[in-house]
Amino acid sequence: MAKMKTHRGSAKRFKRTGTGKIKRFKAFKSHLTGKKSPKRTRNLRKGTLVSKGDQRRINSMIP
Repeated sequence: MAKMKTHRGSAKRFKRTGTGKIKRFKAFKSHLTGKKSPKRTRNLRKGTLVSKGDQRRINSMIP
């Protein structure tokens, strides 16, 4: 059987933490930020963890 290839698009978007969870960055912060409050754009800079429903799917893309 051939080696499993890493999905390069998801490898650039997701990182694995030390405990094996998957970290992601938040959406909606690249443009149209003038109407969003400074607190909201500041909170969009922080990373969060991937939900449990998506974690299994992303695990297969990032072996």
